[in-house]
Amino acid sequence: MESHRRRSNTNSVRSHKPTRPIALDDDSTKASDALPLPLYLTNAFFFTLFFSAVYFLLCRWREKIRSSTPLHVVTFSEIVGIIASVASFIYLLGFFGIDFVQSLVLRPSADVWASEDDEVDNEVLLRNEDSRKVPCGQALDRSIRSLPPPAKIVTAEKMFDEMPTTVTTEEDEEIIRSVVTGLTPSYSLESKLGDCKRAAAIRREALQRLTGKSLSGLPLDGFDYESILGQCCEMPVGYVQIPVGIAGPLLLNGRDYSVPMATTEGCLVASTNRGCKAIHLSGGATSVLLRDGMTRAPVVRFGTAKRAADLKLYLEDPENFETLAVVFNRSSRFARLQGIKCAIAGKNLYLRFSCFTGDAMGMNMVSKGVQNVLDFLQSDFPDMDVVGISGNFCSDKKPAAVNWIEGRGKSVVCEAIIKGDIVRKVLKTSVESLVELNMLKNLTGSAMAGALGGFNAHASNIVSAVYIATGQDPAQNVESSHCITMMEAVNDGKDLHVSVTMPSIEVGTVGGGTQLASQSACLNLLGVKGASKESPGANSRLLAAIVAGAVLAGELSLMSALAAGQLVKSHMKYNRSSKDVSKAASS
Repeated sequence: MESHRRRSNTNSVRSHKPTRPIALDDDSTKASDALPLPLYLTNAFFFTLFFSAVYFLLCRWREKIRSSTPLHVVTFSEIVGIIASVASFIYLLGFFGIDFVQSLVLRPSADVWASEDDEVDNEVLLRNEDSRKVPCGQALDRSIRSLPPPAKIVTAEKMFDEMPTTVTTEEDEEIIRSVVTGLTPSYSLESKLGDCKRAAAIRREALQRLTGKSLSGLPLDGFDYESILGQCCEMPVGYVQIPVGIAGPLLLNGRDYSVPMATTEGCLVASTNRGCKAIHLSGGATSVLLRDGMTRAPVVRFGTAKRAADLKLYLEDPENFETLAVVFNRSSRFARLQGIKCAIAGKNLYLRFSCFTGDAMGMNMVSKGVQNVLDFLQSDFPDMDVVGISGNFCSDKKPAAVNWIEGRGKSVVCEAIIKGDIVRKVLKTSVESLVELNMLKNLTGSAMAGALGGFNAHASNIVSAVYIATGQDPAQNVESSHCITMMEAVNDGKDLHVSVTMPSIEVGTVGGGTQLASQSACLNLLGVKGASKESPGANSRLLAAIVAGAVLAGELSLMSALAAGQLVKSHMKYNRSSKDVSKAASS
């Protein structure tokens, strides 16, 4: 009975595990046993023989070429050299080449987890045989070593913070231990397993064991990990939940939009919603697109400042623009070069390319076009040294005056006239108070602080929330939030004219995070999902206008709260919870 149980346990283990046992008393011979020397000495001998023979033949052929001797006339020593090189090449190809070709052609199977460092594992196992505290018979089988204690493991569901997590199987447990010990790189799990969800679960469990910290509050299930592979995020272990609220309807250019905002800041959505209400009751807002062009600015270097100036004059010559545009536009069917602005610093030249990119945000598109132009210029300027494809004169994800003045992405101005009674009844303040506060805070105060593009109350709040909800690059909030808010009393001081001017809104409706399910749904809510079929670039331009309209609403509401002294009160109401979160989580 006991022997039958032992055999059944062993069989069940071997059916799950991809590894093979190490039979220490196995009499089967290996191919390397036929060699008269140890394997490493044999390899070294053939390596030396191959390179020595090749070197000898090359030297002999060089002498023949110099002395005009026919190459087909060979001596006895050359025949020996040819035979030695061919023989050693065949040996080396047979020893190293077969495994390499198989690794490229054959799809990795479950055995890959045991075979990657097989030689090292075997040495370690043999070295540690005597230290194992297991029966001798069990110590002979490598597959037993990598298993947990002989308790039956089944696939079941556990609940952590109301999120289901699958208990690992025998095979997953083997892979987890391989990742923890460093035998399997964590970044290679997706390619080896072919299952992104399973790879994320294994990486997550390995991380918890390595750090000793629990990730039970970070959800794993309910996400399409295939959609981010090679595009949005590497080595995922879960995803972060950010609530999405709706502000609106925002009446912009005669149409209503419900604006999705992903944020964890209380009061932000409510405040923006109040601004939307004031704009709607006053007849809506109007936006105008001033400019649409993504930029990239490589930096190149010459031996002298004169040569750098020569290239600057060449690029700024209108007669050369058409040729450069043709070269640039080859990068994409949507890319259209608009202009090149140059700045010189000694021997270094900064070339700021601006181009239309359709409905894509366009950083990759413009970079490919710039590379085409740089390759083209090498023929006329062979002494040009390309230091970097980006020289920070673009300028991407950094506050910069060049973006504030020249613009980057979409440049938009949005305005509205808020009626006096709406200011009093909805915004709870007066036109005079808003105009005075805007002048002292957004204009004078920002100037005193030395602000760069920050002549506003909180444009970045709204930009960040809309960007996260719609799959934009959150880091580009830096320049996209450049904004100047203007307020002025009109109609004999009865009404309020408010406007926001944003010169560098960087958005797209295709590519990047816009293709994820949640972000795609938010874009669909706004009616700008994907590329516009009627007019390339129309969806991204509309999204930029909606961002500016939402910023206008947010600025109007926050400034009103400040003017009325309601900021602290509203935040204590919407940004502070009396609910005991710890008790709620435990329940």
